[in-house]
Amino acid sequence: MQLCKCKTFFLRKFLKIAHFVCQIQLFYVPLQPIMDYKRYDKEDLQEALRVLRAGGIIVYPTDTVWGIGCDATNAEAVANIYALKQREDSKSMLVLLDSPAKLNYYIADIPDSAWTLLEATDNSEDTKPLTIIYPNARNLAPNLVAEDGSIGIRITNEPFSKALCEQLRHPIVSTSANISGHPTAHFYNEIEQAVLDGADYVCQFRRDDDCPHEPSSIIKINADGTFQIIRP
Repeated sequence: MQLCKCKTFFLRKFLKIAHFVCQIQLFYVPLQPIMDYKRYDKEDLQEALRVLRAGGIIVYPTDTVWGIGCDATNAEAVANIYALKQREDSKSMLVLLDSPAKLNYYIADIPDSAWTLLEATDNSEDTKPLTIIYPNARNLAPNLVAEDGSIGIRITNEPFSKALCEQLRHPIVSTSANISGHPTAHFYNEIEQAVLDGADYVCQFRRDDDCPHEPSSIIKINADGTFQIIRP
């Protein structure tokens, strides 16, 4: 009888995960590879890192649209981004990481469904980037975390932003390079002058990139493992 109960438990667990993955695959559409970029300039990368380590703000290319970024553990730098975007700090911003292995340091308890989702999508360069909103954020700037304790994190495979995260050894804020409420800048030449003037450094890499980029998909994972699709 005990063996039967165990089998039933694991069967239900398997079916729950399978249903979760199937729902994700309904909207998670593979993209054509678009990241055949030239190698970034190391001096460009090092200058961006110098500014980030000093608590500054950069404008940089990401795996989606152009972004405004800073060290995600620096509350003063985060506040400066809110000010530049003219955005209330009650509206949290997402961050980039270079590896899923670093998630546990910034999320206290990661639901199993989040790992399942990461494995199912794998964030490779030929698929649409995915942002997951996790519960129980920690070790980040307090003014970056939402009122419910959650934080959006995306694992980036775009070469420049990935290198920034790797070498800074901290997550990097990634919010669209526009004033709040204004159109999103899909290309460098669409970025408002006020944003460029308000940054401490504007990266050189991919300024001439004319490949179309869109914001990521967004899924919110709750502490009990349930989830909501915020943006397909």
